[in-house]
Amino acid sequence: MKVALVHDWLVTMGGAERVLETLAHMYPDAPIYTGVLDRSRLSPYLQQRTIYSTFVQRLPRAKRWYNRYLPLLMYGFEQFDLSRYDLVISSSAAIAKGVLTRAETVHVSYIHTPMRYAWDLYHDYHNREAKGLTRRLMGPVFHYVRLWDRLSADRADVLVANSHTVQQRIRKHYRRSAEVVFPPVNIDRFQPAPHPGDYYLVLSRLVAYKRVDLAIEAANALGIKLVVAGDGPERERLARLASRHVEFVGAVDDEKASALMTGAKGLIFPGEEDFGIVPVEMQAAGRPVIAYGQGGVKDTVIDGKTGVFFDRQEIDAVIAAIRRAETITWDSQAIRQHTEQFRPAVFETRMAQIIQTALDGR
Repeated sequence: MKVALVHDWLVTMGGAERVLETLAHMYPDAPIYTGVLDRSRLSPYLQQRTIYSTFVQRLPRAKRWYNRYLPLLMYGFEQFDLSRYDLVISSSAAIAKGVLTRAETVHVSYIHTPMRYAWDLYHDYHNREAKGLTRRLMGPVFHYVRLWDRLSADRADVLVANSHTVQQRIRKHYRRSAEVVFPPVNIDRFQPAPHPGDYYLVLSRLVAYKRVDLAIEAANALGIKLVVAGDGPERERLARLASRHVEFVGAVDDEKASALMTGAKGLIFPGEEDFGIVPVEMQAAGRPVIAYGQGGVKDTVIDGKTGVFFDRQEIDAVIAAIRRAETITWDSQAIRQHTEQFRPAVFETRMAQIIQTALDGR
């Protein structure tokens, strides 16, 4: 059986790329098709794989501006000739699901989310972040993007969602059903320490929708120590908000991130994510998560047992959640045990079952 893997773009190693890496281990001979490739930013395993990119790869600054080339990428994915494959597995948060396959080919698409900047967050991006010509062009361009995105979702035979939140978005925007398979998380990177440290942690890209400002303002008000790990366009603004209790350590590698999680009292997670691997990793380190109770954390955090939810993205709600977390005696081993369901082996078993059912149905 000939198998191909498809992924939106390969310019960093985030959670979606970890999913692709696990799929690549499941199908070691399968080539990978992607929009834009920066091989130097990938894991050693993915660097060794056969990877094909679209013509957008040759356009100016494509490795940085790939989002700006979205309409061209849509066209580029349709030009991939996948006619010789029996099985195509796409990993899609944007356009990978839009490849064209033969009627006899089984296409299973793992959906990280319908494009949030085209659907749920369109008005946030348009009104708050887009400027100048970009803002003026967003209306007509994204009208086309939404039409293409909806039609492309029908090209896959089976859709798989990474969380129940994404499952609901798929039902809303694509009018299709999807099974839920949680992404793989390498929980063995973490071993719970016997005693927590003296600081809370934020580990995130510093962009507006992550709402890191709420964690900083809450730390300021409570006078508690907060370590902010990560970088992004919001860093200067956030640094101006911070009191002396807040420390910015910049972008960190996996080893440093693991050490920060293991040594923290807990993770503050004030944004809404489709799934959110960092909260799972924090729990694998035996530490609780203080999170805005929407999105993927509803699948990954148990309120009162492995973390605490707050129901509004407001400073007083975050403060109340931190105070509540301070009153709970946390069982680090029980928190860790909760993350066993997110092991890569569980992901591989569930995906293999879904794929085999789709092949049998052919």
